Amino acid sequence: MKRILVVLLCAVMVFSLAACKKGEKSKNGGDITSENIKIGFVHIGDSSDKGYTYNHDLGTKNMQKALGLKDEQIINKYNIPESSACDTAIRELVDAGCNIIFATSFGFEDYMIAIAKEYSNIQFCHATGYKAKDTALPNYHNYFGNIFEARYLSGIAAGLKTETNVLGYVAAMPYAEVISGYDAFYLGALSVNPDVTMKVIYTNDWNYPPAEMQAAQALIDAGCDVLGQHCDSTATMTTAEANNAWGVGYNSDMIEAAPNAVLTSAVWDWSKYLIFAVSSLLEGTPIPTDWSGGIKDGVCDVSALNENVIAPGTADAINAARDNIIAGDLQVFKGPLYDNQDNLVVEDGAVFIEPQSAPSFSHVLKGIEIIGG
Repeated sequence: MKRILVVLLCAVMVFSLAACKKGEKSKNGGDITSENIKIGFVHIGDSSDKGYTYNHDLGTKNMQKALGLKDEQIINKYNIPESSACDTAIRELVDAGCNIIFATSFGFEDYMIAIAKEYSNIQFCHATGYKAKDTALPNYHNYFGNIFEARYLSGIAAGLKTETNVLGYVAAMPYAEVISGYDAFYLGALSVNPDVTMKVIYTNDWNYPPAEMQAAQALIDAGCDVLGQHCDSTATMTTAEANNAWGVGYNSDMIEAAPNAVLTSAVWDWSKYLIFAVSSLLEGTPIPTDWSGGIKDGVCDVSALNENVIAPGTADAINAARDNIIAGDLQVFKGPLYDNQDNLVVEDGAVFIEPQSAPSFSHVLKGIEIIGG
């Protein structure tokens, strides 16, 4: 009888081991709690950029504090290129037992989708992407926000400050995310200064300070006296300061980097989504396929105004515009809007609404000139 029991027990163990081997991609079985959850991040840069990744890290820390998580429950992968290195980084986070993984750069999306197909019990959340709605994967999600609202407000500061009526903009990539951003910046400036125009140079890199400095200098040499940016570092702002020009930063409050140049910055609070997504997982509720939020949700805004640099009336103008955005009375992309080839792209009275998590307004508006990149 004992021999039979031993044989049966061995058979059960062999079956169990075989089952684990067969389901080895299910790394995170069992209940997920705030005590045992593991969270992974894949970043294109690191916090030394004082911009994009720095601000994502702030969001992570605020999420960690809000949810009472320990340091060892969060794993960051920094300086990951938009290449197969992303695949490697995500798989390392899977192997480390992460229950939810966030990737924060546009070019990470295809790698993340491929791995999400393999690991159905892990949640994958991608910032700045647009493919979640077409994947039909319940564990893959896109998130972003209405940063164009904050850029519109920051453009007001630029439009009131310029003396040459020529703004400059250092842009990373010729993608809708970037184009819709500088369009909104220009429209904000135009709302308070009907004579303003803008020149744009692309660096074709998200975070490459030497190219950002070179582009900023070229814009200043072309007569631009206030610079905006969609790139990750503070190089545009420090170049503005070195040339006695002014600027509007991005991602984080950049006044410290260039105290005599920075008027304000368009900034994010990524913790709003991080807290929401992680809490949803802990509570067992679905994470939306697409998620977005704007100024009224606290997802984005402008940073503190530099009172030593801004033009008179800037605070009042920005506050009024913010109130109107929150009330729904101000729509950034309201027609009539023409592109820089004089084609009508938004009809009079119509409003272009950006889809959730996927900026798609890619018309270079009338009054904006691309001069490089």
